[in-house]
Amino acid sequence: MELTTQRRIVLGLQHTVAMFGATILVPLLTGLDPSVALIAAGAGTLLFHLVTKRMVPVFLGSSFAFIAPILAGANKGYSWGAIGGGIAAAGAIYVIMSIIVTFVGSGFIRKLFPPVVTGPVIAVIGLTLAPVAIGNAEKHWWIAIVTLLAVIVAAIYFRGLFQMLPILTGFIVGYVFAAIIGEVSLDAFRKADWLAWPNFTAGSWNWSAIALIAPVAFVTMIEHVGDILANGRVVGKDFFQEPGLHRTLLGDGLATVGAGLIGGPANTTYSENTGVLAVTKVYDPRVLRIGAVVAIILGFVPKIGGLLQTVPIAVLGGLSIVLFGMIASVGLRTLADAKVDFTHSRNLIVVAVILVFGLGYSGLTSPLSIGDVEISGLALAAVIGVITNLVLPQQLEKEDDVIVPAEI
Repeated sequence: MELTTQRRIVLGLQHTVAMFGATILVPLLTGLDPSVALIAAGAGTLLFHLVTKRMVPVFLGSSFAFIAPILAGANKGYSWGAIGGGIAAAGAIYVIMSIIVTFVGSGFIRKLFPPVVTGPVIAVIGLTLAPVAIGNAEKHWWIAIVTLLAVIVAAIYFRGLFQMLPILTGFIVGYVFAAIIGEVSLDAFRKADWLAWPNFTAGSWNWSAIALIAPVAFVTMIEHVGDILANGRVVGKDFFQEPGLHRTLLGDGLATVGAGLIGGPANTTYSENTGVLAVTKVYDPRVLRIGAVVAIILGFVPKIGGLLQTVPIAVLGGLSIVLFGMIASVGLRTLADAKVDFTHSRNLIVVAVILVFGLGYSGLTSPLSIGDVEISGLALAAVIGVITNLVLPQQLEKEDDVIVPAEI
């Protein structure tokens, strides 16, 4: 059925709503500008569509995987320009990988990052961020608890589109509750103009910031592959074949390069919008491009940014408890879905080294230093996990020789 222009606009607005909560939450947690994040997401989505021949109905938004290294960089005193340069470098890794995939094929990516590596690395992302969630929630536990309960109720008991917007629901309920008990100040909203130029920050070159932030691209690349596969299953097309994984990686990478160069968070493909596709069964990429244009327009309205600055930290804490916990859970689910056999010492060793190095050298507390360059625990875990998985033989021991402890 051919959609009218009016229907496309309404459906596009729905996609903006679906990405809005998660996209602005990343800058709110890290200190980046929410308006710039919206512009980076919208412009990145349009760029992605251009690179992928306008075929793939994907929306790009702020990536949660980069929260830990961004906070680590800010805690170490790196300028926002240096952090933006690190994000741009992460996008450049995507671009390089897209070139490699062009020549060697998508199977190379699958071999480099199997579930036994990606599962625990994803879990490390959520576990590393757990102290951030609790620290924000501690600002006002009642606000955080009400926010958390609203997210849980929406996710479990709501139906249809609203079931896919639990974060936005929790955000609204937590904010209203905070306002009722007098914990919301509207000063920032009142002082903000209706229209103004966003606070763009040009990215700059800093090797330490690049070493801390850029390697996270190896983690989010797996998320990208999974999202493209899921999007293709919903739409009923194989986007690995046409337009090709090399093009989707290139589009995502260029979008992240652009975001870093203007002071926005790294971009990534959003499963929230793929969920909207599944519900509406409208797969027209033009609809998502309309949503992207709306996001850009919102970025030039400082009143929106001013309103977001009035959100109590405890509301973000309540949302983060769910979001960061779910990231860790997705890592565990990756292992379960792939039926990784933990009766084999090989798999135990790969997962063990990833968890210990990832959490032991937390990007927020004790990053590994090599001279003046710091490497986050997440990046270190990903690199060590890949190397360990490639080096260890597929059959480290015979199945009969495996010793499984009865108790831990």
